[in-house]
Amino acid sequence: MSIQTKDVLRLATIGSVDDGKSTLIGRLLVDTRQLFDDQLDAVAEASERRGVGDLDLSFVTDGLRAEREQGITIDVAYRYAATPTRKFIIADCPGHVQYTRNMATGASTADLALAVVDVAAGLKEQTRRHLCIAALLGVRNLIVAVNKMDRVEWSDAAFLAVADQVAAVSNELGFASCEVIPVSALLGDNVVDRSDASPWYNGPSVLEALEATHAGDPSTTTQGARLPIQWVLRQNGGGRTYAGMVNGATFHVGDKVTLLPAGIETTISALRLGGADRTDAYAGLSADIDLVAETDAGRGDMIASEPLPTVTKEFDATICWFGEKPMTPGQRLRLKHTSRSTPARIVQLDGLVDIEHLNVGPSDQLTVNEIGLAKISCADALVVDEYQVNRATGSFVLVDEVTNATVAAGMIGRPSFL
Repeated sequence: MSIQTKDVLRLATIGSVDDGKSTLIGRLLVDTRQLFDDQLDAVAEASERRGVGDLDLSFVTDGLRAEREQGITIDVAYRYAATPTRKFIIADCPGHVQYTRNMATGASTADLALAVVDVAAGLKEQTRRHLCIAALLGVRNLIVAVNKMDRVEWSDAAFLAVADQVAAVSNELGFASCEVIPVSALLGDNVVDRSDASPWYNGPSVLEALEATHAGDPSTTTQGARLPIQWVLRQNGGGRTYAGMVNGATFHVGDKVTLLPAGIETTISALRLGGADRTDAYAGLSADIDLVAETDAGRGDMIASEPLPTVTKEFDATICWFGEKPMTPGQRLRLKHTSRSTPARIVQLDGLVDIEHLNVGPSDQLTVNEIGLAKISCADALVVDEYQVNRATGSFVLVDEVTNATVAAGMIGRPSFL
């Protein structure tokens, strides 16, 4: 008998500081009974220590002492939840502009962005920045919780004004779906269950919308299969196999594949997972592939099926800059892409992305938390896809070779909305 597994939805909560992201996630976890008694006791103790009186639900995800003392989220907090229909991996991302790099980390693997907006303040610049980064990172589904509706006495006019702002930005950024929901995270209205406080609203609660959202990114399942080689394994009796994590489409025994960048065409003779033979390996599985052809492939090479990725030493990219020192043309860094690392140079900076107006303007440098378009040249050939086609083979990071600090996250190609 086959075992039915639940869909896993990865979501990132985004938005500006103090709009209520952590409180909303805390309310979701508490009202769906995802917390143990000792966890609730710890939150109650922290709330009393801060002098906030009632249970401060934001402390459910704000686990660092500095976060609880300052009342803001600093690092990405991951929480796990499950309902009768599906499982959730929740990344509670920081809202402060100083921690934009952490927000990008949380959104990089998300299927959906859950944006929280204070109804009285509307879309702030940082919320727009987060939505833009989420779109750049390939997130296609958006749920917007218009929070603190109790403070405006559940005014439908106030809600509709924010919903119009959201719709305009969502259309510009090209989100495939966008659900806007009036909520009070503090009181729990429309978070898990629909509330009588908003009789004019006929849509789903936040939880209902999350349960109805498609899990996974369709763009990474309809293209060719990819396996960046992480390790070469010597087998008993001779021969070598190639291990790594599959992404994109599914590999099958008997598939014709190409080893890149060498361009060697061959066939998969066997697939193993954890030492056990199987006939296929799909995205997310760590597989061990045996090829018919004898090759000298090593770490950083890639096994791929049609349509094949591109082999190149130079490409256009969209860059989110995190370094304290500005990025400038001619700068030399180390680029890490899948399992390959290579020296790289910023050939030219083609422009700075204006978050407010969603266009590209001239600039001779990128400063911290700015997003720009650039051309990059590498010492070694990389095997790449456009980021919009495959997140894993279309993304990279840039590292300062002196300090070993990660100074940028990059996506190969230009965003579709610019």
